[in-house]
Amino acid sequence: MIESIVKEVKLEEKDFRRISDMIYKHCGINLHAGKKELVRARLAKRLRLLNIRTFPEYIDHALNDPSGDEFTALVDSLSTNLTSFFRENQHFEYLKQNFLPGIIADKSKAGDRVIRAWSAGCSSGEEPYSIAITLLEAIKMDRGLGAKILATDISTQILAKAKVGVYDPERVAPVPPELKNRYLVSEKIDKRKVFKAGNALKDIIFFGHLNLMDEWPIKVPLDFIFCRNVMIYFDKPTQERLVNRYWQNLNPGGLLFTGHSESLTGINHKFRYVQPTIYVK
Repeated sequence: MIESIVKEVKLEEKDFRRISDMIYKHCGINLHAGKKELVRARLAKRLRLLNIRTFPEYIDHALNDPSGDEFTALVDSLSTNLTSFFRENQHFEYLKQNFLPGIIADKSKAGDRVIRAWSAGCSSGEEPYSIAITLLEAIKMDRGLGAKILATDISTQILAKAKVGVYDPERVAPVPPELKNRYLVSEKIDKRKVFKAGNALKDIIFFGHLNLMDEWPIKVPLDFIFCRNVMIYFDKPTQERLVNRYWQNLNPGGLLFTGHSESLTGINHKFRYVQPTIYVK
C-alpha cells in the first residue's frame, strides 16, 4: 500500500524549492524548474524505502538525521553519473600527442619527477582509469617518472563503485585490446565475465569523497585537471569560482579539460583557450 502511495505522491513547488535551495547551498548544484520531475522520481525511491509518505516528512528526516547518512543519500540520489572509458576521446589524444611529450621532457630534467592530475567528478571510475592508462603508456619508457591521480566525487555510492573498479565487458569496449590486456584483469563473478582495474592503475589513483564547494586537499600544484560534464549543473557565479580555483591549483602550462557541452564563455578567468574544451594556464 505504501509503495503505491509513494509512486503517486506529488512534489509541491514549495518542497521542490526547499530541496533545490538545500542542494545549492550544500554543493552548488543548480536544480532549475526543469529538474522537478527528475527530483520527484529519484527521491520517491527514498520515500518508499523509508516508508515515508510525504516530501515534507522526508526533507525533515534528512535534515534531522544526526548521522548525516540520509542527507548523503539524498545528494547521491540527485547526482548524475554518466561516464565511459575514454569518453570524449579527443582529450586523451591531446594528452598523448600534444601535452605529455613536453611535460615528460620537462619532468625528466626537474627534481619533481611526478605527473599530477585530478579527475574532479570521477563518477564510477572510468575517467580516472582512462587517465591512468594514458599516463602509464606515456611514461613506460622512463622508469624514473611517476604519476599520481586524485579522483573525487560528491556521491559516496558511486565512489565506492569506482574504488572497486569492476566493469562489465560492454563498459570496457572502448579500451583498445592491447591496453585492456595490459591494464585490466578478466575475472568471473557469479559465472559472469567482468574486467577489473589492475594494480598498476589502482596504485597511482587516490579516490576520495569531495564536495567541490569545500576546501580542496591539494597541497602541490597539478599538471592537468579533468572537470568534464560537472559544471553544467552549476550556475555562472559558481562556475566562475570553480574555474578560478582550478587555475590557482595548476602549474604554469597546466591544462583544464571541460565537457563537450561546457565552455568558459561569459566567465571571467585567466586561462588561455587552446581548442574547444581545452584551456591552458
